[in-house]
Amino acid sequence: SVRPGEVVAVTGPNGVGKTTLSRCLCGLLREQAGTVRLHGRPLGRKERQRAAFCVMQDVNHQLFSDSVWGECRISAPDAPDEKIAEVLDRLQLLSFRERHPMALSGGQKQRLSIARALLKNAPIYIFDDSFSALDFLTEAKLRATLNRNLAGKTQLIITQRVTSAMHCDVIFVMDGGALVDSGTHAQLLERCGVYREIYASQTGGNLNA
Repeated sequence: SVRPGEVVAVTGPNGVGKTTLSRCLCGLLREQAGTVRLHGRPLGRKERQRAAFCVMQDVNHQLFSDSVWGECRISAPDAPDEKIAEVLDRLQLLSFRERHPMALSGGQKQRLSIARALLKNAPIYIFDDSFSALDFLTEAKLRATLNRNLAGKTQLIITQRVTSAMHCDVIFVMDGGALVDSGTHAQLLERCGVYREIYASQTGGNLNA
């Protein structure tokens, strides 16, 4: 369960089902069991596609337009030009507004997909490893921008980076295709072996880093 407006991380080792979970939540996959609910009401796949905006790690299949500006128009056809320019400028993409999206670097493509998310009005935003091509400083600045612009919205951050997860309101830990624990960074370091192992592997084995 996730409370409205929470920023939640989902983490775990490779191949444990994090992306499968995100695709079920946003209606791209059909779940084999269980029910996805919003405010207690079951949601079908089409309803989920409208309720949740998902930014994935591999964004190439999500880019369609002949320009960066056109990509933003696909996401928000009614947005004022000033709003689009503001978002692109905030993500350091305004100078690329006429460039074809496929001519961008991996990090720029991820920022463009995030710009589309900022322009889309949805109650839930899912970021599926969508900061992986960004260095840590750029990610930190971008996350601060997201938290300001998506205040009051629910965010799910699917990530293997502990640094991306540790400041979220709640962290869900997956292993073997199942949820094994949830809590804050400090709580999970104390009691969750899977989380401690991931954290230690990314901090040189120092649990006090």
